[in-house]
Amino acid sequence: MPRRTRDRLAEYADTWASRSIRAWEEGWWEMPVVVGNLIGGIIGAAAGEVVMLPNVSIAQSTVNSCFEWTGKRNKIVTDALNFPTNLYLLHSLERLGAQVCVVPSEDGMTVPLDRMLAAIDEQTLLVSASHVIFKSAYVQDIAAIAKRAHEMGAYIVGDLYQSAGTVPLNVHDMGVDFATGGSVKWLCGGPGAGYLYVRRDLWSRLEPRMTGWVAHQRPFAFEAAQMDYAADAFRFLNGTPAIPALYAARSGYEIINEIGVERIREKSLRQTQRLMDLADEAGFKVNTPRKNEERGGTVTLDVANGNEIVKELLRGDILVDFRPGAGIRVAPHFYTTDEELDIVIREIRRLLPALQRVGA
Repeated sequence: MPRRTRDRLAEYADTWASRSIRAWEEGWWEMPVVVGNLIGGIIGAAAGEVVMLPNVSIAQSTVNSCFEWTGKRNKIVTDALNFPTNLYLLHSLERLGAQVCVVPSEDGMTVPLDRMLAAIDEQTLLVSASHVIFKSAYVQDIAAIAKRAHEMGAYIVGDLYQSAGTVPLNVHDMGVDFATGGSVKWLCGGPGAGYLYVRRDLWSRLEPRMTGWVAHQRPFAFEAAQMDYAADAFRFLNGTPAIPALYAARSGYEIINEIGVERIREKSLRQTQRLMDLADEAGFKVNTPRKNEERGGTVTLDVANGNEIVKELLRGDILVDFRPGAGIRVAPHFYTTDEELDIVIREIRRLLPALQRVGA
């Protein structure tokens, strides 16, 4: 947690206590876009193009609800390594008539680009892909996927959760129609602060069924009639914004913008390479791409009893996590020292024999 976040949360409490409902017209109402602009500075979006939502589930559901799934063009293309939330939501659309095509992974770590491109055809309405795969940190060529989608008349939503804040990116250059993400990972923003980018020229054409009073052109008129969507990105909001989460999230976004993702990426590539070198010396299998351009900010180590090792590491305040079918994810960020990388590998080496004996 950034040190300044505590002050932000105190500011929220003081504002609530002193201004009460007046706080809405004194800044709270605009926070989903004002805070979204900080995300925009990280992902290359223009001012007003990003709105804050509680999480990726809501953001992706909002995107999915912009389309009808009963026509001839009802195909969704995704991949087997997409984050489970996205896959759950896409398969739920099958009940509405969608046909979901899941491109398999041959190695459980990467997704063949040629297969992704080949799966996108004239029946495809939406393509859903993660920029960086959560299990392996494999970087997908979203720009190439977006180009193919548009050639076939389809839309594309990119999940930036595992890349924004550590891998330089620009949603305009990538060509995505939508982008989603959250703040728990590289953005140091905590829970409850997801985000949604929608290409500006699409706003007037899209009317999401996942909606609410905040998305209305005249929300405080409280009109009990058909929805009249806001003309700007507010049309992609729904219910009352989670104001405390937005206060908490701002500091992390500010810090990432102050440091700069290019500088973070330079350090990340050096430290992830160091981690892989140390893992090689220790004889650990690495489930992360070796090439810089194919690797995000995480190194996944496939060792025996990985879940139990992670529990022991957490007891010693070494913060890593475990993903089934992948291994131990080690994620150095801009604040991580080289010594800490040495320590985590050393501790895994120390724990491994004892846990292997227990397992036997």
